[in-house]
Amino acid sequence: MILPGPIYPGYEPLVRLCGGIPVYADTRRTGFKLTAELLEPLLTERTRCIVMCYPSNPTGRVMTAAELEGVARLLESRNIFVISDEIYSELVYEGEHRSIATLPGMREKTIVINGLSKSHSMTGWRIGFTMAPAYLSQHMVKVHQYNVTCASSISQYAALEALTAGIDDAKPMKAEYLKRRDYVYDRLISMGFELDKPEGAFYLFPSIERFGLTSMEFTMKLLETRRVAVVPGDAFSVYGEGYIRISYAYSMDNLEKAMDRLEPFVKSL
Repeated sequence: MILPGPIYPGYEPLVRLCGGIPVYADTRRTGFKLTAELLEPLLTERTRCIVMCYPSNPTGRVMTAAELEGVARLLESRNIFVISDEIYSELVYEGEHRSIATLPGMREKTIVINGLSKSHSMTGWRIGFTMAPAYLSQHMVKVHQYNVTCASSISQYAALEALTAGIDDAKPMKAEYLKRRDYVYDRLISMGFELDKPEGAFYLFPSIERFGLTSMEFTMKLLETRRVAVVPGDAFSVYGEGYIRISYAYSMDNLEKAMDRLEPFVKSL
């Protein structure tokens, strides 16, 4: 299974638990995107699946329509599935989210993963869902029903309300996140950080290589001296080393305080 690195750390253990071999694609040189050009040299006769998770955690990057089409053309004649994790689909700031499953020939070979944790802030309710070809879904149910049985009835009723009366709830949330993204991004740029501007989710992934510290050293020193918590990049595979993840899913007041503490910390390095 091919995974883009850096990537949320929950995928690799599941691949290994299933007896699979994770193969990382280093997306640092492609703006943290799993492009067709990057993917093609990694494909072998043993490749069974590709994980695509856009908008991305931890980078916030989003695949463009042209980039998705390139991947679709590459996989058109290959018997390879795509697991497309689109949990942040409602938080895309420029344009509309597009799923690779909507492209010609991809619906039959794509498993879309989504849920309400990010779009409706229902993290603790544990409601997720998949969209996949029927012949695959029936086998997924076999595995799921003996591991989970079902989500609680309370969570199911909450999800029903979210997907009916609250179907547009993510729109004002997205507008607020956009303001926060621009504020934190501008502050980081003014401090001299190098980073790609995220198009979705609610994370920034700036490089810290110029400071001469590992991501863990930077993170711990920032926490201990300035009481600001960020996530070290190496939590997101070895390809995240040299970066930190900053979440802007906080109040503007807290973000301003955090940036005001981060700035003198950076100047002291």
